[in-house]
Amino acid sequence: MQKSMVIIGAGPGGYVAAIRAAQLGFQVQLIERENLGGICLNWGCIPTKALLKSAEVWDYLLHAEQYGIQVKEFSPNFSRIISRSREVAAKMSRGVEFLMRKNKIEVVYGEAKRIAPGEVEVSLREGGKKTLRAPHIILATGGRAAELPHIKIDGKSIIGYREAMTLPKQPESLLVIGAGAIGVEFSYFYHTLGTKVTLVEALPHILPREDEEIARELEKIYRKKGMSILTQTQVTALEKTKKGIRANLQTPQGSLQVEADLALLAVGIAPNTENLGLEAVGIKTEKGRVVVDEFYRTSVPGIYAIGDILPTTALAHVASMEGIICVEKIAGLEPEPLDYTTIPSATYCQPEVASMGLTEKAAREQGYEIKIGKFPYTASGKASAMGKNEGLVKLIFEARYGELLGAHILAPNATEMIAELITARKLEITGHLLAKTIHPHPTLSEAIMEAAAAAYGEVIHL
Repeated sequence: MQKSMVIIGAGPGGYVAAIRAAQLGFQVQLIERENLGGICLNWGCIPTKALLKSAEVWDYLLHAEQYGIQVKEFSPNFSRIISRSREVAAKMSRGVEFLMRKNKIEVVYGEAKRIAPGEVEVSLREGGKKTLRAPHIILATGGRAAELPHIKIDGKSIIGYREAMTLPKQPESLLVIGAGAIGVEFSYFYHTLGTKVTLVEALPHILPREDEEIARELEKIYRKKGMSILTQTQVTALEKTKKGIRANLQTPQGSLQVEADLALLAVGIAPNTENLGLEAVGIKTEKGRVVVDEFYRTSVPGIYAIGDILPTTALAHVASMEGIICVEKIAGLEPEPLDYTTIPSATYCQPEVASMGLTEKAAREQGYEIKIGKFPYTASGKASAMGKNEGLVKLIFEARYGELLGAHILAPNATEMIAELITARKLEITGHLLAKTIHPHPTLSEAIMEAAAAAYGEVIHL
């Protein structure tokens, strides 16, 4: 009994926690109501990246002559792009199934309906109920597409991310409401394939959590490519028409109407905390999210929570690390609490956006005296050779000691390059050391070295 555990939800938080628990000798039962891998693997992180790769390949074909290549006939096969994405997701889900068998984890398909200390009641997928018992219960139920009070997803003319990646045909026009990572990625995908996209954001710039300079540079790039972007704009009403939808918008310049075939609602993630009986058992929540300590213990002993149902950043890699730390603490190890200042953010449009730590605005608001180093990809030999010289690297250092406070990249492969800067912050590498760290030439990553050097007036190639 003491070496058993029940985990509710098999997304990137739950299944990773299950594997780590099995490695540490726990008998694990993993409850999943839909598919192993959760939203991330089946409807988010993985299949969207397959869609985005197809868009990137299409963009290369459109500009093939710039690379000295003539392609006489080519066209996008939208249904094949969609089916390839689903195939990639299905393959990865089968991989998680293999990992469950390998680690002798029992998967219980059904929906957790009642939680109490030491037990969980499950409504089984095949019918009937089953009560699972264990001294440790981890809630990893994830999230879903959020809605607005006056705009609800109907799956037809007003869609969420699930419908956006499985449409039967490509829309001629699309209104995207919300310019966070999900909204920007789908805007890039559909716009690149030829859909007329209008991207609407209520806040002053797209990707509101990113550094403003980086976000505005991306806006500039997309406007140049013909995408309509409306910031500081509210959707006051959305009505269905015979052809699709009509949106009433309130912009800084006045009211505006936009018509489109479909509207994609991409305004964030809502936690899946309903119908679990959290309040009845005494688990404390705030604004629908579970309150935990630094090792993910809830207010009820023996019950823990990780991932999108917490007030922390709703990202797959965050949920996975929270799950590992939670399980290791339960097992009696001494894991370090997660340092949320090193969490990477990634948006997989082209050029990609990746960041870590404080934005310039946040650093100033927190009272830091800072040094900023920037290196534009217009000065990068590798970027020019690739024909992709838009974007920049921006690094923010504490002025006195050179601590890396924030890192922001707008570039192809930015989501791969950000890991170097997370490592640098974890190891407390100063700006001076980063500027003196040799990088291979020519690469996109050497812009990191150059940006660090720029902060101290030592940049070579500007």
